[in-house]
Amino acid sequence: MSTQQTINYNRIAEAIGYISENFKQQPNLDDVAEKVHLSPFHFQRMFTEWVGTTPKKFLQYTSIGYAKKVLKENQATLFDAAFETGLSGTSRLHDLFVNIEGMTPAEYKNGGRNLAINYSFAESPFGNLIVASTDKGICYMAFNDDEQQALNDLVADFPNATFTRRLDMAQQNALFIFQNDWSKLNQIKLHLKGTDFQLKVWESLLKIPMGKLTTYGNLAKQIELPNASRAVGTAIGSNPVAFLIPCHRVIQSTGNFGGYMWGPTRKTAIIGWEGVKVNELS
Repeated sequence: MSTQQTINYNRIAEAIGYISENFKQQPNLDDVAEKVHLSPFHFQRMFTEWVGTTPKKFLQYTSIGYAKKVLKENQATLFDAAFETGLSGTSRLHDLFVNIEGMTPAEYKNGGRNLAINYSFAESPFGNLIVASTDKGICYMAFNDDEQQALNDLVADFPNATFTRRLDMAQQNALFIFQNDWSKLNQIKLHLKGTDFQLKVWESLLKIPMGKLTTYGNLAKQIELPNASRAVGTAIGSNPVAFLIPCHRVIQSTGNFGGYMWGPTRKTAIIGWEGVKVNELS
């Protein structure tokens, strides 16, 4: 991002944080614009450009009332979508699937020795990210505005792999998910390093449709381990692929959005963005 883009993104992130912390007071456009030191007109235009919807609509989709409503309406049928990501509706959205392939025990144990990993940096509606892939699929995706730190984190996950900075087709296909033209999306394959339990939890996350939410307890029940909510939470917290594996769709039973590896403000933004997108398609 350019310096000005970074400033604008930080302003929008601050606005999202303010909305999520003060939604009970239902702040209006003037309130939020004043908080980020912009005129209401300029703020509305900037917010809509970055988030894809107006501040008013975003507020509607980031309240605890919305979260509780979604949980109540979808608790029974939440996992009926098989392995769809939930981008259902018009066009070819129903054709999008994400499949997980676990790494071999040797790849898992030896830190990626003999793995050749391509990586690249990209922009998204929720900030800069790094995405990496093997010849079998996406192995890593994380939000991080510091490219060097992002690369260091990737290397720490696969200390014995070889790395090449190159944007390949697997990465390009995965990044299409952030664009409005989803007709270009094909099947997305993930090649992940994880224990059998972690892979099971991550596969369950893929069954949560876009615009829907579940709780840690419900997720534990779905994998037939109802007393393992804490272990499920730990596995969710170690998710190596941001957004594609939608750990952001798991919230607390109270309706509070809770924590997120890549920051609670970003989680709020993603939930609001997805809610708006689904509403537009319905």
